[in-house]
Amino acid sequence: MASTAALIWYLAIAGPQGGMVVLPSSFDTREQCAAAITEYQKQPAPAGWSVQCVPSASPFGNNGSAE
Repeated sequence: MASTAALIWYLAIAGPQGGMVVLPSSFDTREQCAAAITEYQKQPAPAGWSVQCVPSASPFGNNGSAE
């Protein structure tokens, strides 16, 4: 039997001092997450901040939760 893992994408925002925040909003596809980043970048952001899409399989996600 082959199992299929469905990834959930999250927005991760990294600060200039190296801190990272994963927002509670999730997206079903990377394209939806990328569209959210595009909308976010339309607003002026402080220098040094970066935004990226992080899949649920990432070490930055909450992998210890029971499903």
